[in-house]
Amino acid sequence: MNKDNPHVSLYLLNTALLSTHEIDSAFWKEWELFGLPGGIQVFLVLNLLLLLAVLYGFGQLLRGARSGQMFALLLAAGGVFAFVIHGYFILTGHREFTLPVSMALLVAILVVSLIQGVQALKALRTKV
Repeated sequence: MNKDNPHVSLYLLNTALLSTHEIDSAFWKEWELFGLPGGIQVFLVLNLLLLLAVLYGFGQLLRGARSGQMFALLLAAGGVFAFVIHGYFILTGHREFTLPVSMALLVAILVVSLIQGVQALKALRTKV
């Protein structure tokens, strides 16, 4: 697969957006918002595992493997989930993620994830 393919560009953009959101999540102590036991330690380990999976998926996408599109779909689903869950928290009175850039990131993640999800689904339908 060509690295200039729009699937690759969307994957990279969404990875950058979600990674930046995770940096923001550390600022807001997201582990407390979600009630994760282990605090920052567990949060960091989970983020490491997620990043490894995302990078593996990117490699699969670059190779043109069908699984690369599945990883793209999972990344897109994760982005939609991030927007929905944080939107819920904001609507229920939590003040985390309400700074303008935090909110802009969430909206950008939603838009890019929806586009990426549609493209990944189309690609999965056309590949045998």
